[in-house]
Amino acid sequence: MTTSSMSQRHITAAPKKTLARASAAGHGRLPAALGNTSVTTHENVYRGLRDRILFGGFLPGSAVTLRGLAEDMGVSPMPIREAVRRLIAERALKMQDNRRVLVPPMTTETFEQIVFSRKTLEPELAARAMDRIGRAEIRQITALDQAVDRAMAAGDVDGYMQSNYRFHFAIYERACADTLMALVESIWLQFGPFMRMAYGCIGTSTLEDHHQAAIAALERRDRKGLKAAIAADISQGMNFIGEAVLKRST
Repeated sequence: MTTSSMSQRHITAAPKKTLARASAAGHGRLPAALGNTSVTTHENVYRGLRDRILFGGFLPGSAVTLRGLAEDMGVSPMPIREAVRRLIAERALKMQDNRRVLVPPMTTETFEQIVFSRKTLEPELAARAMDRIGRAEIRQITALDQAVDRAMAAGDVDGYMQSNYRFHFAIYERACADTLMALVESIWLQFGPFMRMAYGCIGTSTLEDHHQAAIAALERRDRKGLKAAIAADISQGMNFIGEAVLKRST
C-alpha cells in the first residue's frame, strides 16, 4: 500500500474529564438503548455489559461482582448472572478457580494471537461482504470514517473507539457469515479493554489508518485491495498500541 493511499491521522489524548467519564463507563445505569421494550431485560443487560467491555468500561485484569453490577445497572442479579455467563463463553470475561470473575489481563502471548486472528479473519469477512455492498452502503461506511476523523481531531477516545468499531462492522456484517462474525466479535471483546487502556496511556500520538484505502477498494470492486487495506489497518493499529503499552512494560 503506498503512502498516498493512506490518510495521516492525529489523535490527541482525551482531556481529563473525558478520560474520567471513560473510566467510569462501567459504573452507570443501563444505557438508554436498554429501555427498548422490544428486547427482553436479559438481552438488554447483556448488550449493556457487553458494550462496556467492548469500549473499555473495565480495565484489563479488573474484577467484577454480580452484586456490584446489579446495583450499578439497576437490575436484579438474575439477568446479570446470565449476561456474565454468556460473556465468559465469549471470552470477554474469565472465571477463576475461586469463582471470581474478571476482565482477562492482556499478555504478550494473548496479544499476538489476537493480532493473528484479526489479520486472518477480518480481511476474509470484508472480501465476502463486497458483493453485498453498494453505493448506499459505501456512503454509510464513508460517514462512519468521517466520524472516526472527528473523534481523533477532538481527542475523543471513546468516540474514536465506537466509530472505529462501527466502521469495521458495517463492512463485516454484510458478509452474512455468522460463524466468522461470532469469532471476530469475541476477539474485539477480548482486546477492547486493553485498547482503551492503551489510548489512555499513549497521550498525543500520530496514527495512520487505511480506512480510505478500504473505501476506495470497495468503490472499484477490488476484492484483493480491500483485503490488503483491512490487513494493513489491523497491523498498523495493533502494532501501535502493542508497542506503546506491552513493550514499554517489559
